[in-house]
Amino acid sequence: MNASDFRTPLTLLTGFLGSGKTSLLQRLLQEPGMADTAVIINELGEVALDHLLVDHVAENLRVLQSGCLCCTVRGDLAQTLADLAARRAAGEIAFSRVVVETTGLADPAPVLHTLVADAAVAAAYRLAGVLTTVDAVNAHATLDHHEEARRQAAMADVLLLTKTDLATPARVDRLADRLVALNPTAAQFRGLDGARSPRALLDAAGDAMAGLHRAERHAAAGSVHHHHDRAIQAHCFGFDEAVSLEAFTHWLELVAAMRGEKLLRFKGLVHIAEHPGEPLVVHGAQHVIHPPQRLPRWLSEERHTRLVFITQGMARAELERTLRKFAGVTAPI
Repeated sequence: MNASDFRTPLTLLTGFLGSGKTSLLQRLLQEPGMADTAVIINELGEVALDHLLVDHVAENLRVLQSGCLCCTVRGDLAQTLADLAARRAAGEIAFSRVVVETTGLADPAPVLHTLVADAAVAAAYRLAGVLTTVDAVNAHATLDHHEEARRQAAMADVLLLTKTDLATPARVDRLADRLVALNPTAAQFRGLDGARSPRALLDAAGDAMAGLHRAERHAAAGSVHHHHDRAIQAHCFGFDEAVSLEAFTHWLELVAAMRGEKLLRFKGLVHIAEHPGEPLVVHGAQHVIHPPQRLPRWLSEERHTRLVFITQGMARAELERTLRKFAGVTAPI
């Protein structure tokens, strides 16, 4: 996202039980461009990768056939990440990206929190995106009955619809529409063929601006608020008015601190008064705000703030009221 950010990109791979996370990971690791990847797998993962592990490098760390490093989390994720960074600094191992696969019942929020809350981790790694697998055959029932599945989908940057060959086109279309309403910022791919390559999924996960444009298009089409998944909603705001950096960050910190439990994910591209030619990228989850970054330029002549909040049980009016009061926005939003 920023040429001056030399931290290692980390992609979080989530998805409900049986949705195809491990199959996707296997495909990813067969990509020639993934050989310098460190893979962290939660030890409770429902499908083992032992058949891929061929050579022990050290305790809890192995080399896969692809050349990737693999370790299984046996304790604190922050410690695992810090240990990997320390071993790389000592010249013991080498990697330039990390993929963390969570268990099927995991809430992504604690991992996202780790990337910011732990100083050693935040200094070494940056979030490159959240990639979530969604089973096209069983997803409707899963989303109906499992809070974890809804949160995984709502917090994703990329949604990969798996098992699309086993579902009717109409069923896949209904699922795609439901996921758009649940998370309009996420890119959707129907199977790996739809992504052109597994690596394309990781590239798409890091494209925050594309997600904002998608949400804006869906909002213009009136699709964002038409479906409610147990009070999970997407609220989109857009305005041309420049805002004070101090006032805007104060507002964002206030929302995260006071309503973080209801704030599943947020992203934004902000027109800042102090740096009008350099849009500010902000994103985070729940109480966590990732360090904002300025882009070198706007991609068009239009300097237009775009904010997307995916919330659970939080009304748009509350966000709008505080945005006007604390960030000083007066323009229509």
